[in-house]
Amino acid sequence: MNIPFVSFEAMHSEIEDKMLAAFKKVYEKNWFIQGCEVEEFEQEFADYCGAKYCVGCGNGLDALFLILKAYGIGEEDEVIVPSNTYIATALAVSYTGAKPVFVEPKIEYFNINPALIEAAITDKTKAIMAVHLYGQPAEMYEIKAIAQRYNLKVIEDSAQSHGATYKGIKTGNLGDAAGFSFYPGKNLGALGDGGAIVTNDKELADKCRALGNYGSDYKYHHIYKGNNSRLDEIQAAFLRIKLRELDRWNKRRNEIANRYINEINNDAVALPVTAADMTHVYHIFGIRCDRRDNLEKYLNDKGIGTNKHYPIPMHLQGAYADLNIEKGTYPIAETISSTELSIPMYYGMTADEVSYVIDVINAWN
Repeated sequence: MNIPFVSFEAMHSEIEDKMLAAFKKVYEKNWFIQGCEVEEFEQEFADYCGAKYCVGCGNGLDALFLILKAYGIGEEDEVIVPSNTYIATALAVSYTGAKPVFVEPKIEYFNINPALIEAAITDKTKAIMAVHLYGQPAEMYEIKAIAQRYNLKVIEDSAQSHGATYKGIKTGNLGDAAGFSFYPGKNLGALGDGGAIVTNDKELADKCRALGNYGSDYKYHHIYKGNNSRLDEIQAAFLRIKLRELDRWNKRRNEIANRYINEINNDAVALPVTAADMTHVYHIFGIRCDRRDNLEKYLNDKGIGTNKHYPIPMHLQGAYADLNIEKGTYPIAETISSTELSIPMYYGMTADEVSYVIDVINAWN
């Protein structure tokens, strides 16, 4: 049996007629930037997250960057980020001229460890960027309590957590502002790049919107040195269709995850753990294994697609060589990078395919 790491086929086949109708509607309207589809999606996604405002932008990295820029974070400032995440989190900080300061995760949850944050705070720290990695929220109450003591902003990197909740509150509505990605592989994915900022702060939302539109609050009137980062009308139309299906798709991901967690029984494999008061949406189902590369080859030879999130930690990437961080400085991030293996997790996996993945992993020794 051949099972890809990810497939959009089942998802897209179910909504094909609606997606084509959405394309036709935008195509015939001949309005492709900053139109009614974006306005409608922004309101619908804000409502979905339980927040007041949503601002569409070009991608998830831009969403985080625009938030930081709108808060005035820049040269000489520091922003705390997890040592274990995709590099876009740190890049958003670097683009402002500020310095990312890494804090280790809890290895069982993959997310930043709130108990380690306070020691990383200096008089230059301006914000904590909490990542809801793989689809599980970070421990936001603890993070927000620390931020309040030091008057720091809390920014959610929600790129992988569409629909996840912490204590009944959806990600995107847990900090001062949140950045989402709609990259095609996300639980809520466009048919190209896209992103959004979600917040309850009108002043921030307005500033982010202007910053992403060449610094303009209305046509040819530029109040900031801005960027060009806007959500396309066609992608917004597609996302509106998909948003209506998101909870159903996330429910199926949880069904697959529950089978993996309950039926994978191999002492060499560590399964992910969901923290208390969380709902996980399993953008990624990441297992850990000390012989990760051997397990990956075995699975690939059996026709099972895999991926690694992420094989080189940020502090050891060439992009951050200027920080002069030695190997061993962040051992938990390094351990995750060398042991994490992502196995198939997508809407459309059949019961037989899930069983095959489970049986193959259980047979490995």
